[in-house]
Order: sequence, then C-alpha cells, then structure tokens
Amino acid sequence: MTVEDKKVSIIIPAYNEEHAIGKIIEDIKNLPEQFEILVIDDGSKDKTASIAESFDIRVIRHPMNKGYGAALKTGIRNASGDYILIMDADGQHRVRDIYKLLEYIGPYDMVVGARTKKSKTTLHRRIAQFIMIGTAEYLSGQNIPDLNSGFRIMKKERALEYMNILPNGFSFTTTITLAILMNGYSVKYIPIEAETRIGKSKIRPIKDGFNFILLIVRTVSLFNPLKVFLPISALLMTLGFIDLLYEVIFNFNISSASLLLILSSIIIFFFGILADQISAIRRLN
Repeated sequence: MTVEDKKVSIIIPAYNEEHAIGKIIEDIKNLPEQFEILVIDDGSKDKTASIAESFDIRVIRHPMNKGYGAALKTGIRNASGDYILIMDADGQHRVRDIYKLLEYIGPYDMVVGARTKKSKTTLHRRIAQFIMIGTAEYLSGQNIPDLNSGFRIMKKERALEYMNILPNGFSFTTTITLAILMNGYSVKYIPIEAETRIGKSKIRPIKDGFNFILLIVRTVSLFNPLKVFLPISALLMTLGFIDLLYEVIFNFNISSASLLLILSSIIIFFFGILADQISAIRRLN
C-alpha cells in the first residue's frame, strides 16, 4: 500500500497477547494492499511471538519487558516505511479502519483514530481520559478529542524527531501527541469505535493516570513553560494580595504569609520566563 507513492509500515507492540495477535495479523494480510507488518514482542511469556512468526512476517523480540513505548520505538527504528501506522495487539482496533486513517495522511503529519462514546471502554477509563484530555487541552490550547489513542498513523520523520523525549511506557502516545501539536504540526482526528479488548488490560488506572497527568505537565513545559508557570504565579499573587488586604483592613498588620505568597509568585514568574527562554533556544538548535 502506498500513500502518495510512499510505503506504510504497520507496527504492532505486543505483550502476552496470544489470544488476539493471530486474528489481527490475518486480517491485515487479507487486505487488498500489502503492508510491511512489524510485531514487536515485548518480552511476552506466552505464545505471542511464535504465533506472529507463523505468519511469515517480521517479528522482533525484546529479551525482557521494556514497555509499550519502548516496543514502539524499536518498531519505528526498524520500519522501512515513510509512514508509521501503530495499532494495539489486543483486538480493540478494527483493521478495516486503517483506510480511514490512510485517507488523510497526505496533508497531515499525524492522523489519530479518536475513540467515540460508542467505543467499548470501562467507566474508570472514560473518567481518566476526560481528566487527562481536559488538562492537556488547557495546557496546550488545542482541541484534543483523543489524547492517548493507540491507533494512529504518522510520518516517520516526525516520530524520529521526538525519539529522545518519548517515554518507554504507555505515555508514548500522549507525549507524541502533545509534542507534535505544540510544535505546530498538523493533526487530524478521525472518529472510530473501539472494540472490547481481548484479555486483561496492562494499564493501572490510578498510578498510570497520575503519571499521565504529570507527563502532560512536563511535556507542555518543554515547549511552552509559561502555560504552567504563569497560572501558578497568578494564583499565589492573588492569594497573597487577598491575605495582605485582609490583614491590613482588619488587623492593621502585614502578615509574613502574604509577603511569602507574593514573593513566591514573583520567583515562579521569573522561573517561567527563564524556562521559556531555554525552551526557545532549544527549539532553535
């Protein structure tokens, strides 16, 4: 399959997905066009790798479990295509939806399969996604229908551009989404319906949810630090002046707490300015 005469590589990271991986590969190989298929077995303890190898496709094995992002990075480095299409190995993504993404990849740097409300996801995952997307949209100033969808296609050069900041865990997709958006590249979101995954999810809702939020703040800080520092500075300054006015009006006194809040606000503001300058210099190099 070519997009504007360019080759597409499909990367499938897999960890203990013996019950789903065979059906996915078979469905891809039955498509009218032929894709390069790379399965990255991330240290599976079951038959995932052997099942994938039975289809005479390229399978790369990690000797140990390194993480979802690490598997994707291995696939990206080894892919021969100009475009990288990633999809999960748990049966959530419909193979036929590949064409929905391919339709738009020409003028866009990345096309994301955005899960609709009809998608079969658990309640706690919906809540976590709502919080993460809200945080990411505020910090990035962008509309993000789906922040961490594992079904997307991108130009390989974009993935390689941010390889040094992409994490080895599940937050890979979150990071690359924010990195591409914050650098002004074009992203298209295509509605898709996700199926119920086959097997047990590897995501830990509470721990991974907190890590996702922390990662969003860190990633946005890399490209637009003032989005993080200015609100904090403004909040502390406001609290400081409120406390100062209260003490002056009612106690005829200036409290040390109000001075500390105002001083902290000023320090954080200048930290933000400094971080913004460093970020600008880094982008130029």
